[in-house]
Amino acid sequence: MSEVKRTEISTLGEFCLIEKLTKEFKLKNKSSIKGVGDDAAVLDYSGFNTVVSTDLLVEGIHFDLAYFPLRHLGFKSVIVNLSDIYAMNAIPKQITVSIALSNRFSVEALEELYFGIKTACDAYGVDLIGGDTTSSKSGLVMSITALGVGEEDKLTYRSGAKSGDLICVTGDLGASYLGLQLLEREKQLLQSDPSIKTDLENQKYIVGRFLKPEARRDIIDLFQKSGLKPTAMMDISDGLASELFHIAKQSKVGILIEEDKVPMHPDSQQMALRFNVDPINAALNGGEDYELLFTIDPKDMELVKYMPDISIIGEVKKLEEGIKMLSTGGNLFDLKAQGWKHF
Repeated sequence: MSEVKRTEISTLGEFCLIEKLTKEFKLKNKSSIKGVGDDAAVLDYSGFNTVVSTDLLVEGIHFDLAYFPLRHLGFKSVIVNLSDIYAMNAIPKQITVSIALSNRFSVEALEELYFGIKTACDAYGVDLIGGDTTSSKSGLVMSITALGVGEEDKLTYRSGAKSGDLICVTGDLGASYLGLQLLEREKQLLQSDPSIKTDLENQKYIVGRFLKPEARRDIIDLFQKSGLKPTAMMDISDGLASELFHIAKQSKVGILIEEDKVPMHPDSQQMALRFNVDPINAALNGGEDYELLFTIDPKDMELVKYMPDISIIGEVKKLEEGIKMLSTGGNLFDLKAQGWKHF
């Protein structure tokens, strides 16, 4: 059996490493005048508003390399930033990638990471235009900044929801959280008995939703084609309940959602029950779904009704009515945000 090739990063140095990792990235957007290879990137957006988002991913906090393949990590690290741009009803065009890494990572490992980054860039038509690399004494840290463009009259904020608007979500919720729980369980089982057979093969959907999520460019394209502009919007990264609280706070409104309208995949529901988790709790508080939560004027309901993969889950209320959920049993509960806490 041949040994896996391992090239120490120190044999290349910073600039040769960057050149090696980015040589296959070609500029796709007219707005990208100058990308990697100079002191700064040069962009020309020709009068469009610039939209910028940054995310920091830290090993041991946001990801565990025991079960997170580097190419999947590269892909996901891009997606989480693009999702923020789409949540503004804008289109991402460029990213920068900065990484800090310890000497346990080889050049080949970084090529795997950048394979995932390039796959995401190619899939979403985004250019890599710069970044930075440095050393770390505690594993891998990644910071990705996404830049996008949006027409001023189409940009959508969290603060535009008003009483009477309908609340919508894309896709289904809770799968990513349950995929993470399954991966954590299998990791613990393998540590106790390396010969044990894993349960991952039959759970591709929920595992895939955690390891390789997709950003909802398709929904933004639908909005553009139909002429629909949501009144408020954000992506679901910290959990549906948490994001509803953000919109309520920024828009100064109340919220009412219906439990039986919150979309879940059958695999998610089954796995939640296996973990003795209330399925609705996974959907409300799991996080990392990277679906879109948005509100629309009631007059636009006919437009949304015929769009695929969108569920209307509730209604925006007056501020004094609070943030509540109507259960399947017909009871009204105060909604609580119990999703991801950064500190």
